Amino acid sequence: MKKTVLQSLMVIALLAMISCKQATPSTEAETMESNEESALDYADFDKKVETIRAFFQAHCDENLEAQSAMLADSLVWSPPSYNGNKWLGKEEFLAAIKGYHDGFDNIKYQEGVVTADSIVGGFYSGSHYPKETATKNPNVIRVYGTWTGTHAESGQEVGVKFFNLTTFNEDGKIATMSDYFDLGSLVPKEAED
Repeated sequence: MKKTVLQSLMVIALLAMISCKQATPSTEAETMESNEESALDYADFDKKVETIRAFFQAHCDENLEAQSAMLADSLVWSPPSYNGNKWLGKEEFLAAIKGYHDGFDNIKYQEGVVTADSIVGGFYSGSHYPKETATKNPNVIRVYGTWTGTHAESGQEVGVKFFNLTTFNEDGKIATMSDYFDLGSLVPKEAED
């Protein structure tokens, strides 16, 4: 009888250990993913992306007033052209935007990275690498896309691949923008004779 009770206890202990083992993630990577996911703020990221999309739509609509309302008064901007890496203010940024509105018609934005097979992504944030600066917070939104339009004076279609880094202030307004694109792509080609 003692032997049967002892065997029964060992079987129960073994089953308990097996069931506990199955209830937890089976690998260290799964444990890390589970912990990381609980710390991610997808709602904050999505809210910032929607603001950027609205800002770009206002640009397509040539609605400078709507764009201005989405910008912090303290906005700082790094333009796509090299200027010694000087940051400019909201006034200079809006003047540049107005220049695009005046110089181009039919402005359109296609979000995403062009690949051989499709267009993927468009908005990213956070990082795993490098380890020293890895973050789970959507503080800096990386934006990828393509702008197209019709050069108002020549009537030529132009376009540019676009990359931008955007941050927000605590009020949900755009606080910084740093643009990277080839301004030469927006210059119409000379007509061939």
